[in-house]
Amino acid sequence: MSKELFENLSKLSTEQRNPRSMNLDTLSTEEILKLINNEDKLVPLAVEEEIPYIAQAVEVAVEAFKNGGRLIYVGAGTSGRLGILDASECPPTFGTPHEMIVGVMSGGRDAVFRAKEGSEDRADEGEQAMVDMNITDKDVVCGIAASRRTPYVVAAIKKAKELGAKTLYVTTNPRAEFDLDVDVAICPEVGPEVLAGSTRMKSGTAQKLVLNMITTTSMVRLGKIYENMMVDLQMNSQKLEERAKRVVMTVTGLEYEEAMKYLEQAGGHVKTALVMILADVDADEARARLKQANGFVREALKNGG
Repeated sequence: MSKELFENLSKLSTEQRNPRSMNLDTLSTEEILKLINNEDKLVPLAVEEEIPYIAQAVEVAVEAFKNGGRLIYVGAGTSGRLGILDASECPPTFGTPHEMIVGVMSGGRDAVFRAKEGSEDRADEGEQAMVDMNITDKDVVCGIAASRRTPYVVAAIKKAKELGAKTLYVTTNPRAEFDLDVDVAICPEVGPEVLAGSTRMKSGTAQKLVLNMITTTSMVRLGKIYENMMVDLQMNSQKLEERAKRVVMTVTGLEYEEAMKYLEQAGGHVKTALVMILADVDADEARARLKQANGFVREALKNGG
């Protein structure tokens, strides 16, 4: 089994040696940094090639959210941490419930902060994680694995599909080599890393870009953005309170004290405050308009206008 694994790993593009960094250990500090930076510049171009597939993933996620489903990221190591990072940033940014977008990682919570080598090989734990998450046909489960082959992730995705969920997969190995049964595969081909096999580098950057695109675009499609501003953020820290005031001030042209007054009347809800000001209505009318408009501020401003 170990020889078979060795041969499989040897074939992965992310495990190959990069011909442009063969003399990495002879370079000066600045030369190393320039080399890394030049390789990093290739990542957005690889992601750009996958936009049609990322768009499909967004459609799947939006449909799930509209039906009360969740987006569950599953990964190991760097990939798992990126899923948890993206999931954890959605509630303060978009006002989503914490259970709406969730990250699951091999090795559990402790592995987020300290690597647990070997946990990624436990396929049975990947399956069990999906059972523990009570996955249903309302949910979307997104596997994240640079190599594609991570046993924990592969098993989790297979189990999620058996439980009726839609499945996505993000890998940085070529689409031509992708052989898993998923609804949408996203395969930005970043090529060999500057440091052979260190997929926390270009592969991790590509995965971060893709996850940002999936959740941000989904939230736009759900009406959580007005113009290009966050209007469903939660005022649960001083920074976010001030950001909420700034959003209201920027959109409406009001001064600081006036923006704060409207936010207080709106119960701290930026969308409600915006509709109150821009449509010149009270808080109850603003909430009613937003409900009728499914949370879209632009539509709420048209209602009754």
